[in-house]
Amino acid sequence: YFLILAVMRLTKPTLFTNIPVTCEERDLPGNLFNQLIKDDPSTVKGAETLMLGEMLTLPQNFGNIFLGETFSSYISVHNDSNQVVKDILVKADLQTSSQRLNLSASSAAVAELKPDCCIDDVIHHEVKEIGTHILVCAVSYTTQTGEKMYFRKFFKFQVLKPLDVKTKFYNAETDEVFLEAQIQNITTSPMFMEKVSLEPSMMYNVAELNTVDTAGESESTFGARTYLQPMDTRQYLYCLKPKQEFAEKAGVIKGVTVIGKLDIVWKTNLGERGRLQTSQLQRMAPGYGDVRLSLETIPDTVNLEEPFDITCKITNCSERTMDLVLEMCNTNSIHWCGVSGRQLGKLHPSSSLHLALTLLSSVQGLQSVSGLRLTDTFLKRTYEYDDIAQVCVVSSEVKQS
Repeated sequence: YFLILAVMRLTKPTLFTNIPVTCEERDLPGNLFNQLIKDDPSTVKGAETLMLGEMLTLPQNFGNIFLGETFSSYISVHNDSNQVVKDILVKADLQTSSQRLNLSASSAAVAELKPDCCIDDVIHHEVKEIGTHILVCAVSYTTQTGEKMYFRKFFKFQVLKPLDVKTKFYNAETDEVFLEAQIQNITTSPMFMEKVSLEPSMMYNVAELNTVDTAGESESTFGARTYLQPMDTRQYLYCLKPKQEFAEKAGVIKGVTVIGKLDIVWKTNLGERGRLQTSQLQRMAPGYGDVRLSLETIPDTVNLEEPFDITCKITNCSERTMDLVLEMCNTNSIHWCGVSGRQLGKLHPSSSLHLALTLLSSVQGLQSVSGLRLTDTFLKRTYEYDDIAQVCVVSSEVKQS
């Protein structure tokens, strides 16, 4: 071949690390090891026993490539002969398990290449798949005698997974959805977590619960330095509330399973940036049945044997009109005040009504509100609601003090 192809990965240097070897002065080497460490130009003066030095070292191998990072490579074609070659075309493709991508900056051929001259190109690609990747570099050219030449080289590398993401959902009674995202660094180097945000679906608004207000300023719950060490896990919490136009449609928001997707941005070593977006996160749709009963207001603490008020919201989640009757059954500790067996009237599909109720407790401590019964007179079907909330009952003397 007249031409020589060289391919090198472009990566930033790393900080030089050395393993300090020391001993006590009473040992045989005495102060020899300590003096050698202090004289080593790669150590930090005044902190010689730290493994991390002040010097930079160039990468000695291909290194690891992680999903979400940008793969950069330098391609050089050098004319190693003493003849001029013509119509040089350099093509770089990246073959993954699912597709073949063209990474060449230009598809035009170079008219001629003189001896000892070269053609250089730098390619970039944001890695979006894990597994085996093959960089295919092909070079074609024409010699002075008119002979067409062609050759290829293959460079195989693995793309690894940098983060392990696990999610948990909690469906609140108020149609709010709480998402807990556990993010673990499964690489061998620390990560600076630049951003971890949740992009909600069109039906929800999101509130991040990962900051606290201190002296009027918002601070991260993870501290000022948001580094994630290897194999460490961090938990992020988000609250999703349905938008007003969807919150009023009980049947619509009940069946929504798509919540949104996480957007994670991090930096490693000397500022290499990586970004991952999860697929659409899905929750299990809550099963409310035909009739949903939720509490709108309830006091946290009440006095023993003194009436207190609660407000309930009753929603028809079925596709038919209901004619409801409310029954209130006393328990050993909770007693309802009012008329049981009263008519609530007709409730159309996806409609709601608010109900103010009064009750009292005859037992101190944390008591459960139970004993509500709703009967649909059309189908003669009864829906029972127990343990719908808890209230702390205290003596009136205790509460006043």
